[in-house]
Amino acid sequence: MTSPLKPILHEAEFQIRTYDIDSRKIATLPALVRLMQEAAMEQVIKLGISVWDLEPHDISWILMRNHMEIVRLPKLGEKIRVRTHPSGFERVYTYRDFRIFDQDGEQIASSSTAWLLMNTKTRRLTRIPPFILNLEDRLPAPETYLPRVNTKMDKEMAEIHWEKSFRVNWHDLDFNKHLNNTYYIQWMLESLPQRILDHKQLVDMQVQYQAEALLEDRVVSQCYEKENGHFQHRLVKEEDGKELAYLSTIWK
Repeated sequence: MTSPLKPILHEAEFQIRTYDIDSRKIATLPALVRLMQEAAMEQVIKLGISVWDLEPHDISWILMRNHMEIVRLPKLGEKIRVRTHPSGFERVYTYRDFRIFDQDGEQIASSSTAWLLMNTKTRRLTRIPPFILNLEDRLPAPETYLPRVNTKMDKEMAEIHWEKSFRVNWHDLDFNKHLNNTYYIQWMLESLPQRILDHKQLVDMQVQYQAEALLEDRVVSQCYEKENGHFQHRLVKEEDGKELAYLSTIWK
């Protein structure tokens, strides 16, 4: 039952800057994901469940899964509005929705995400504490949620058509001291053929994070064209082939 208190909802306005765009003057997917996470950070600070609030409890937020649908990517100088809110709890998962609107109020993208909490000392997953679960009564009405992201995705890589190698440097780390989740996406996209990056538009993206990449790790981005315009990606450790993340993209 929805609480009489105002439902938890946050909106943030951003302008697409020169460092957000590609050679076509259109925002890159990693840049858009960063802006969504900036909006989420603004909200969790207000709610008292940010990384700084969780530090005394030795826990931190970890993004596990993201399914994003894109109508179009915004252009250089364009102002966008990101609307976000938590969308429920289930066992160890916390869900969060994002919707992105242009200046005319048209929705240009949406994203359904699943998060976990990690114990920062043991690096293991932990249960959601009561002070976070207590927010459930203030969530927006369930009928307004995006379709819940599946916590498992197709990982099939029948073969490898393209690959590219990277090393995790200090500036690639986030506050959990592992590779920032946007770099996972960026590096997996880098192995795509240039004909796709130059001429096609991304319309659907699903990413699943499997394991941490740490400072000085060498990783390999692998890509397989499953069918025309549909690509399967994965990021693995060069040393032992450990799977770090999977990505599925559809381009038109």
